[in-house]
Amino acid sequence: MGFQITVKSLAALVLLTLVAATLHGCGTKGTDGRSYPYPVDGPGQHRDVSHVPDAVPRVEPRSRGGNPSTYVVLGKRYYTLQDSKNHVERGIASWYGRKFHGRKTSNGEVYDMYAMSAAHKKLPIPTYAKVTNLENGRSVIVRINDRGPFHENRVIDLSYAAASRIGMLGKGTAMVEVRTIDPSAPKPATSTHVAYKPPSRAIEQAGRATPTSLAPQIFLQAGSFSSSDNAERLRKRLQQGLARSVRVTPVTTPGGDLHRVQVGPLASVEIADTVTAQMHELGIGKPLVVID
Repeated sequence: MGFQITVKSLAALVLLTLVAATLHGCGTKGTDGRSYPYPVDGPGQHRDVSHVPDAVPRVEPRSRGGNPSTYVVLGKRYYTLQDSKNHVERGIASWYGRKFHGRKTSNGEVYDMYAMSAAHKKLPIPTYAKVTNLENGRSVIVRINDRGPFHENRVIDLSYAAASRIGMLGKGTAMVEVRTIDPSAPKPATSTHVAYKPPSRAIEQAGRATPTSLAPQIFLQAGSFSSSDNAERLRKRLQQGLARSVRVTPVTTPGGDLHRVQVGPLASVEIADTVTAQMHELGIGKPLVVID
């Protein structure tokens, strides 16, 4: 009996430590849920990180810290995935820098804003992932060793160096695709490592001038229904309450046909955050960000 009590007490202590580390080590991850855009959270003066190489995927054991099956932050429960293979998601990325530089990450490592790392709420630690900025096509490979971001509508928190690589420092956020990498998978025989070269000014400007028809768009999904009538009722309610365009998108899934109710397109991340708050007032608890 005494041994069981000791184990339970130790488990509770470990869980509290994990939560504390989680709150400590994530970018937009303060209790205020804010991001800290450059130069507020940057190095204080310009620092060239173009020479910093991508993270190099290698087989690693799961970290002893930072991988609870479930954890709670700011009253919300999260669940850690057991496997990162074939994980692909789109969403909004943020970044973190000086505010957490030198502090411990969720797995006990020291956060280095000049390394290619990232924080994620549910992928196992460590996980390697390719993050692509859908607004300009630039990408980076990062090693996930932290938890967060805990700001609503954010899918991943990048280090300062990684954010710089994909051109999102100034805005503070970007629409991205996160695609995990399996280090144990056989590599193509023709693959070669090419050192990163910063794009020229002309290329950067061309990247920003993405045709409107091809540019990614933000939608907020309010619900998904098997009944088209229920979807239409919610669409009318949202359109009236928000005074914004709302669409119903039919999709076929293994479980049957669904009708997804989505607000948008929304012109920016800031507008999406504002509309999310308005949807909360209408009783929509947690809209899902959809990048289309």
